[in-house]
Amino acid sequence: MTETLSEAPEHQSSAPTRRLLGRRIVVTGAASGIGRATARLLASEGASVALLDRDEGGLQQAAEHTSGHGFVVDITDENAVADAVNSAATALGGIDGVVNAAGIMFRGAITDVPADAWRHVLEVNLTGTYIVLRSCIQWLLKEENATAVNIASAAGLLANAPELTAYAASKGGVLNLTRALAAELAPKVRVNSVCPGMVDTAMADGQRQNVGNYALNRLAQPVEIARAVLFLTSSESSYVTGSALAADGGRSFH
Repeated sequence: MTETLSEAPEHQSSAPTRRLLGRRIVVTGAASGIGRATARLLASEGASVALLDRDEGGLQQAAEHTSGHGFVVDITDENAVADAVNSAATALGGIDGVVNAAGIMFRGAITDVPADAWRHVLEVNLTGTYIVLRSCIQWLLKEENATAVNIASAAGLLANAPELTAYAASKGGVLNLTRALAAELAPKVRVNSVCPGMVDTAMADGQRQNVGNYALNRLAQPVEIARAVLFLTSSESSYVTGSALAADGGRSFH
């Protein structure tokens, strides 16, 4: 029987194994969506988390649910990010992991996307990721088994959907930034990316039925992407760096 969106399985979480006990991890975009689900999952696995986001209300809720430290910050503001990361390192007693989940999407044909909108998407998705990583590296390099995971996109792997030019370009940049830093920071820091397809978050509004090119024929739940991040953050992926893990329901091959 073909599974419809409304019949998607619940995807119950397994019991936490505390595989991140003692880890100290910065998560951006933590007020909602993939970032929030990731922060909660990492915390449930024993990590201490510092949460970065512009949304003060959502950030406060996420911090309460994870016993984490919240920092309201725009990731495109280099000085503000540096201050937030330093404060996070003080609060956590160091940083040995980072997850870049903050991102935005702007839909429109190339003739309808002005250069300012293009620049803004790249500034948040690509430059913001770079700024956060650059601010965290001094802390990551002090650790023996540090990790960084960047949320890219299936659109960065295979840019075959219309009206996503700026988004696909920005996420393709995140993929190559990941690979370049994996080479530069090895063997001290493992750097990987996760490439989600469409996820059941606010970013999917108005597009929720467009899953015909997905082998699994449904959207992902945020926790399903968070589990991919958990794998790349944990020691279970100890021989993995520079990878682009497609967690896209089969979009990139279907």
